[in-house]
Amino acid sequence: MQIVRAKPEDADGLTEIAHAAKRHWGYPERWIQSWRDILTMHPEFIAANLTYTAVENGRAVGFYLLTAESDGLHLDHLWIIPHAMGRGIGRALFEHAAKQARRLGFQAIKIEADPNAEGFYTRVGARRVGVNLTSIEGQRRELPRLLYDLERPGV
Repeated sequence: MQIVRAKPEDADGLTEIAHAAKRHWGYPERWIQSWRDILTMHPEFIAANLTYTAVENGRAVGFYLLTAESDGLHLDHLWIIPHAMGRGIGRALFEHAAKQARRLGFQAIKIEADPNAEGFYTRVGARRVGVNLTSIEGQRRELPRLLYDLERPGV
């Protein structure tokens, strides 16, 4: 597996990965469609932000996207195609993102996670700092807000 810089022309493939990964959690298809804009990677968004892809046998199997915002660095996306989950690709991408963030001089990475992904983020060293409350079709959703401290020794 290699981690390479994503190109704007990778947008459709990365969008497919994001949608497939979100579907993996068993959400109703109408919810997936309501999240279509959030899960769609646009070429200009890839070009404007730090975006890297995990590639196996010439095919993208996952990616991450970091955005620098007024309140710090955010991990806006980290998705793994379902058939490649559980093999360390997500951890490798996260560690790569942390190295990039350190290189750029950031002290932390902010993450708003899908509830199903919180366990992954805590296993790689992020800690919960709050929740964002949302709702969909009248159902309350708590999206964990996490922080990954880049200045901790040994991290």
